[in-house]
Amino acid sequence: MTQNELLTWASKWGIPPAALVELFDYEPTPTPTPLSGMSEAAVQQRVELAASKDGARLWRNNVGACLDQHGNMVRYGLANKSAQQNRHIKSSDLIGITPVRVLPNMVGGVLGVFTAIKCKNGSWKWKGDEHEQAQDRFLKLVQSLGGIARFENGSELANK
Repeated sequence: MTQNELLTWASKWGIPPAALVELFDYEPTPTPTPLSGMSEAAVQQRVELAASKDGARLWRNNVGACLDQHGNMVRYGLANKSAQQNRHIKSSDLIGITPVRVLPNMVGGVLGVFTAIKCKNGSWKWKGDEHEQAQDRFLKLVQSLGGIARFENGSELANK
């Protein structure tokens, strides 16, 4: 968008020039460093608390398999229909809904957006092994369908 197009758009929507100047001068807060001593469980608890404060709801998504009292294999958790599927794609630790206010052309309604957060300990760094790649495939699937999905090691939460 050219500067003239932007000014025309701002005028159309009643956005004052001072607001545009402030927008252009805006510098986002730097991403905080991960909380290296934080366990995965502690990261998960902080993610759940922060999400709740923001109006979202997240639930623990346990994934696994066991034998029932009749000796039948029972699989549980999302994306866990078979051992083969579970090796290829691994669902996230936290699954839920994030409220997102839609644009005025949709009359200011609120949509619930599917949310998936894969929690890691505070020292975690991407290694790209098969396990992480399977987890990443799930996150990318959710994102490709308009959902919110990410790995979380506490760095997003350091300032909350």
